[in-house]
Parts: sequence; structure tokens; C-alpha cells
Amino acid sequence: MADSGISGDIPRLTAPVEERDHGQGPADARSTLLLYGDYECPYTRRALPAVRELRDELGDRLRFVFRPFPLREIHPHAQMAAEAAEAAAAQDRFWPMHDRLFAHQRELGGAQLGEHAAAVGLDPARFGHELAAHTHAARIEEHVRSGIASGVEGTPTFFVDGLRHDGGYDSASLRAAIEASRGSPRG
Repeated sequence: MADSGISGDIPRLTAPVEERDHGQGPADARSTLLLYGDYECPYTRRALPAVRELRDELGDRLRFVFRPFPLREIHPHAQMAAEAAEAAAAQDRFWPMHDRLFAHQRELGGAQLGEHAAAVGLDPARFGHELAAHTHAARIEEHVRSGIASGVEGTPTFFVDGLRHDGGYDSASLRAAIEASRGSPRG
């Protein structure tokens, strides 16, 4: 029997969401919205209010996962910002650092990353050592490779329940994709 190609044409997430991913919402949520994003990308920053709106609206029915995908060729600070977020995660402060990096997107140089680390309450010596040693670079590279294997070509790129979302990244478009994936999660 021939495949209809309906979902076969849509790129799938090749690296499933796992416990060490950075997620908000329960692991058993009805839907998972995964974002490959770049801390220096203005389009990724513009997508985040839609994610917050959906998280507020759907509550425990939605899990949001962020994976860094630094576009190194066009965003010179994106790699180090992603490493800074991972260094913050090692101190259980990923989300405060994540939010701060996007809020201060034009301030991602080395000294500025140290200021952000202090602002979110990180141990400055540990943070500085991990950035200098590129302790978390391999993890960032894992995300980049998984993104490329999953069809990520730029940021932001969303996946809804494992399928790439090729529509808009406003809340209405993302909500429609979530509803199409699982039926209406509002009910």
C-alpha cells in the first residue's frame, strides 16, 4: 500500500525530547512545543511572547522545550550566549538566564555575559570557568546536529509533537498547529 505522504513530507524531530532538555510544563503534557532558537536572533525573540501566551492559556496541557541553535555565521555572540545558558542550567538557573539573554539581546559580549550571570544569581567563578573552558560547547553542538538532522534551517524553528511547524510563529498559528496535532487541548 502506498504511503499517502501526509505526514511523511513533514520533517520530524530526530532527537526526542529527553529529561535533560530544558522544558517548562509537565513531561506528560498533552502537547509538546519545541523551539530551536538563537539567543541573538530577533525573530526568535519575537516568537517568545506567543509561547508565553500559549503556556498561560494551555497550562499543564503544554510542555515547552527550548534547544539552542546558534547561527554562528550571522550572530557572532550566539554560541557563547548558548554556552552561558547551559552554564546557568548547571546551577539550576537556565530559565532566568534564558529570559535575561533574550531581554538583553544586544548585550551578549563576554563581560556582559558575566553581568547577566551575576544578575541571575550564578556563582561567578564557576560560570567564568565553564565559559572559558567551553564546558558546555559539546551539548550545544548536539542540539545543532539534532536540529540539522530534523530539518532546521534557521531560527526560530518549532516542532509540535515531533513534527516541524512550517507556519507562522504567532500564537494563533502555533495554537492551530497544536490543535491539529492532538485535537483541541482546550477541552
